[in-house]
Amino acid sequence: MFYLVGLGLFDEKDISLKGLDCLKNVDKIYAEFFTSRLFGSSFDKIEELIGKEIEILVRNEVEEEHKFIEEAGDLDVALITGGDPLIATTHSDFLVQCAKKGIEYEVIHGSSILSSAPAISGLQGYKFGKVTTIPFPDYNFYPKSPYVAIEENLKSNLHTLVLLDIQAHNNRYMTVNQGLDYLMNIKLVLHV
Repeated sequence: MFYLVGLGLFDEKDISLKGLDCLKNVDKIYAEFFTSRLFGSSFDKIEELIGKEIEILVRNEVEEEHKFIEEAGDLDVALITGGDPLIATTHSDFLVQCAKKGIEYEVIHGSSILSSAPAISGLQGYKFGKVTTIPFPDYNFYPKSPYVAIEENLKSNLHTLVLLDIQAHNNRYMTVNQGLDYLMNIKLVLHV
C-alpha cells in the first residue's frame, strides 16, 4: 500500500493524528521537500516523533525513479511532504501510477498554505483568484505568467496568492524581495 502524507505547514507538531498513526505503522518512509519545507522543524525531530528512520529523496528520485511506488507493491510505504500532498501536481501523478499498477493508496491530508494564507491575512478565501508561483529565473527561462496572473486577478477584483520558488537541492528559497524584483522586471518588459 502507498500512503501520501502531508505534514502541515511549520513543524513536526502540525502532522495530523491520522498521519502520525500511519507513519508509525508503515514499513518504509520517504520524504521529499522540494515542493514544500517545514521551516520550524528538522528531520531529526520528525524521525524522533515518528520513531522511524526517514529516507530523504532529491527531486529526480521523486519525479523520475519512483522507487517508493515500486516498493508499495510489496510493502506499506509512505511518502511525506510539507503542507498538503495534493497541492503539488507531482504528487497527483503518483496516485495515477498506483491505480495503473493495481497498488492501493491512501492520501492523508495536511494543512495547506492555500487555506492558511487567506486566514492569516484576514482576507476572505473566496475572494482569491488564480494562484501563481514566481520561479527562480534561469537561462532562457523567465516566464511572464506570474505577472499576468496577478494582473488578471486584479481586473476581476480578486486577491492573488503568490508562491515563491524553492530549490531545496541548492538550499535556495526565494525571498519576498527577490519575487518583487522578478515582477518589476516583467512589468518593465510588458509595459514598455
